Amino acid sequence: MKLKYHTGRITEVTDAVAFGRVAVLLGGSSSEREISLLTGNAVLAALKRRAVDAHAFDPRERSLTDLVGEKFDRVWIALHGPGGEDGTVQGALECLGIPYTGSGVLGSAVCMDKLRTKRLAAAVGVATADYAVLHGPEDFAAVIARLGLPLIVKPATQGSSVGMTKVERAEDLRAAWEAAAILEPVVFAEPWITGAEYTVAILKGRALPSIRIETPKVFYDYEAKYFRSDTLYYCPSGLTAGVEAELGALAATAFEACGAGGWGRADFMMDGAGRPLLLEINTVPGMTDHSLVPMAARAIGMEFDELVWRVLETSFARTRL
Repeated sequence: MKLKYHTGRITEVTDAVAFGRVAVLLGGSSSEREISLLTGNAVLAALKRRAVDAHAFDPRERSLTDLVGEKFDRVWIALHGPGGEDGTVQGALECLGIPYTGSGVLGSAVCMDKLRTKRLAAAVGVATADYAVLHGPEDFAAVIARLGLPLIVKPATQGSSVGMTKVERAEDLRAAWEAAAILEPVVFAEPWITGAEYTVAILKGRALPSIRIETPKVFYDYEAKYFRSDTLYYCPSGLTAGVEAELGALAATAFEACGAGGWGRADFMMDGAGRPLLLEINTVPGMTDHSLVPMAARAIGMEFDELVWRVLETSFARTRL
């Protein structure tokens, strides 16, 4: 069984029966399992409140082939990080012929890789921070000479800021590189950017209102994203109408260039000149009580349950042949 892809407007569903039997993929085996469980359970509860025949499905505990045996009609992917957000599970669902939410195999794989996202975005005119790949200690002196200090060191393919470290002293670069390399062999560094941080959600081709993020942490890391109560979010973000429109257009352009689809989120930092620099694209953003896409949706009058429903509609971009 194969999936056929449809272009153009994604189906709008008015009757829960049209979705059929829905599996919410949650948990998984990545370093973001904890957050995936929170996202998945919130999504599951929302779907049930809307009378969707939805069921939790943890691929760490069960084989994906059970989706066929149990006659699931489609999947709401709530898996974060490698194995769930990088095209792997998307490819498996393609082989099984089961429609799913969000980006396909290519877009998921590209957006999980921050370096390739940066390169594709830059090719279509979306600015990103300068960077240098760290192959090992032999690169450290040259990278510091080129980019300066402080730096931020990142693994190329993790989400939720996992494995990221700010480096203010040259002697700390090795530890930062080692912390990232444990998670992912490709590690890179960027200059530390001190401007404001913004995020723009994309839903079915539409940019939602931007959100400005302020955290008392060194940067917007895993703890600040999901567990701290002193992280501040501003939506509306305070940008002028012109800059807001520009940021939304940049997010949509980068999203398309990287092959993403359905829904997701693009993150930016403003540099000293007020220029937006793309950080990354998230193809399966968090959907917890601290999450940003639900916040942006509320700004246009769309409550959480409606948002979850609209994301499920993106699965109709793929239908069984």
